[in-house]
Amino acid sequence: MDCPTEERLLRKALESLHGVHTLSFDLIQRTLKVGHVLDDPRPIMAAIAGLNMSPVLLEDGSPAAAGEPATQRPPWIRMGLAGLCAIGAEAWAYASGSDDSLPVIAIALAAILLGGIPTLRKGWLALRHFTLNINLLMTVAVIGAALIGQWPEAAMVLWLFGLAEMIEALSLTHARNAIRSLTALAPEQGLVKQGDGAWRESPARLIPVGAEVRARPGERIVLDGIVLRGASSVDQSAITGESMPVDKQVGDTLYAGTINQEGVLEYRVTASAGHSMLDRIAQTIQEAQGKRAPTQRFIDQFARIYTPAVFAVALVVAFSGPLAFGMTWLDSIYRALVLLVIACPCALVISTPVTVVSGLTAAAKRGILIKGGLYLEQGRRLRWLALDKTGTLTHGKPVLTDVVPLAATPMTTALALQLAASLDALSSHPIAHAIVSAHHGELLPVTDFASRPGLGVTGRIAGKAYGLGNLRLAHELGAVDAMLETTMKTLERQGKTTVILCEESVAVAVLAVADTARETSRAALADLRRLNVEPVMLSGDNADTVRAVADDLGIEHARGELLPQDKLVAVEELAMKGPVGMVGDGVNDAPALARADIGFAMGAAGADTAIETADVALMHDDLRKLPEFIRLSRRTGSVLRQNIAFALAVKFAFFALTFTGDATLWMAVFADAGASLLVVFNGLRLLR
Repeated sequence: MDCPTEERLLRKALESLHGVHTLSFDLIQRTLKVGHVLDDPRPIMAAIAGLNMSPVLLEDGSPAAAGEPATQRPPWIRMGLAGLCAIGAEAWAYASGSDDSLPVIAIALAAILLGGIPTLRKGWLALRHFTLNINLLMTVAVIGAALIGQWPEAAMVLWLFGLAEMIEALSLTHARNAIRSLTALAPEQGLVKQGDGAWRESPARLIPVGAEVRARPGERIVLDGIVLRGASSVDQSAITGESMPVDKQVGDTLYAGTINQEGVLEYRVTASAGHSMLDRIAQTIQEAQGKRAPTQRFIDQFARIYTPAVFAVALVVAFSGPLAFGMTWLDSIYRALVLLVIACPCALVISTPVTVVSGLTAAAKRGILIKGGLYLEQGRRLRWLALDKTGTLTHGKPVLTDVVPLAATPMTTALALQLAASLDALSSHPIAHAIVSAHHGELLPVTDFASRPGLGVTGRIAGKAYGLGNLRLAHELGAVDAMLETTMKTLERQGKTTVILCEESVAVAVLAVADTARETSRAALADLRRLNVEPVMLSGDNADTVRAVADDLGIEHARGELLPQDKLVAVEELAMKGPVGMVGDGVNDAPALARADIGFAMGAAGADTAIETADVALMHDDLRKLPEFIRLSRRTGSVLRQNIAFALAVKFAFFALTFTGDATLWMAVFADAGASLLVVFNGLRLLR
């Protein structure tokens, strides 16, 4: 169960069942919650099984994945062989001049058996339950084409439709896997303090709220908690999107799945397994995806009226001719058959996948990976574009921006950088890496080096004691004065992170690092405004940093200090003003990516979950691809409208000829094949 067609079948079968009063569908997780007053759920199970589906009853409260069968691999080989057979049938028919010779029929039948049986089976199921949907329309179209000897066309149309259905199911499987992979960030084991004071490994699912857990350097935090003892820096970008590791000390909050950098932390668990911030993000993604279940395609919507109307008109033509107009039964049935052949949606069915595949291919050549035609079509409607800061508008890693010697000391800029780089060369902290990378000269030997978790580093150079770290380290060394505080505030108002270099007990320089904006961001934002798409920055970073980057890039609307659920709320607010896209690269962006009309992931550097949750991945981390995508979407939408309008115009014109008796079966075939060929050529223009 992963498409709206199957949902409608289930609704029709279950809503009429005595005792059933509510149905709640989750197409992403393939689950159905049935509210009922039955003593035994077996009638519900039987009704679902009657629709050729395999229901698995889940115990109350159990996760959806528990009852889902093992994921099956997409039938690429079978569909590939079906495509070769369909093309082979077309080629043989063209070479031999006959569409219904035995070799052509044999090859076409092979294509139908390899790639079309699921569609035909669904069409038969729809007929049995008196549900006129796209599957039944396709089944009738294929049978109609075969009856008049158009076997190659029958095979090709059925294969294209089956391929589109498979790709749609595959995209939903990716979404399912992305949600499950989120919780894998948190480790399964934690070091827990026992009653006797010893520390022992314990499964995360068995660790209760209130337990004391120890996180060693380099380990991931097992569960949400509050620091009881120790100090360290923690990389929590997976949760908050902050570009820098955050210093943690007693009383600070820790999130499951984040990485302890340096010191040992002991913390008290505040949320059990299944209820951590990471789990809530996964749940939010699932709910957001559920709100945005796959939109029913235009052709399927059109078929809900078109199919029964054509069937009804064909029956009227077949029976009214002899009974009301004195026609022969053969002539009347012939006209009805012509009507059904003309009604065959070949041009409509072929035009959409060919146009969309052409657009998707053109996008791929430009480094834009689009996960389905739906998003390619929707891109032209975007009016708002929310963008994460770290790793999206910026490079996502700190670089040294300033070295400011303090006026009260004889320190030069070059010497300050050399001393700082020499100390930080022995540290693994990202800020240390930024300082070392900025120094291109010789490093000085350091003795008595010590890493001070949550503070910085200390050591001796040429017999003098030096310290390099944050304001707390400077306070400990007695090096804080008014000049230092003024310099730090000036740099921090610009959204920069400051590091203080102390010689003995005197602050001699302040170094600043920042996550700088990508050069391509400015060009991309200007281009988006020319397309009448307004950019909005949403970030988990502190407000000063966000405002500084926004001013640098000329973004009017910017919000900082946002948790994942805050970004989701912000996107929902924008969605009330018009279609909205979301661009991000981290797990913390995933709920907003899922909720947006279109989610864009920065592909090369993005987290797997963000890429899987998003609908479009920018493979080269270049935001200039966004306006390219929107322009391509607008071109694709224009071609689709042209193709649909042309195909329908041809249909209605031949409907009129049928009623006047001027249309023949061969004219119907020619009109249908000709329209199909023209819309294909029109769609292929997108490849240029």
